[in-house]
Amino acid sequence: MEYRVKTTKVQEFIDITSLINEEIKRQKVQEGIAIVFVPHTTAGVTINENTDPDVAEDILMALNKAFPVKGDYSHYEGNSHAHIKASLMGSSCSLIIENGRLKLGTWQGVYFCEFDGPRNRKVYIKVIGTNK
Repeated sequence: MEYRVKTTKVQEFIDITSLINEEIKRQKVQEGIAIVFVPHTTAGVTINENTDPDVAEDILMALNKAFPVKGDYSHYEGNSHAHIKASLMGSSCSLIIENGRLKLGTWQGVYFCEFDGPRNRKVYIKVIGTNK
């Protein structure tokens, strides 16, 4: 299923955990796997703490220190930093579904990672499993 994510900042993490759980519920899957795929070269997906928003901000700060927006890059569009960050985060993740919900750790959530916004983005969610 294709979902739209509208980002509002140049760089931000958007918690999409509830979006994935909604798709699992919609498909009535009790046990299985959810695959999340981001079809962009300057955005990604990651799993991390979703209780304290400072964690996402700290991750962005550290990524910007390692890969600053303005750098000695060759890419003419000027967004090489975003391509690098997206490659590090990755474009997909696979998640266990148990009892009709994502099997995540206590503090974990799934984040859409924007590195070249604001933009209208896509996220694909594929749920595979049984209705048990």
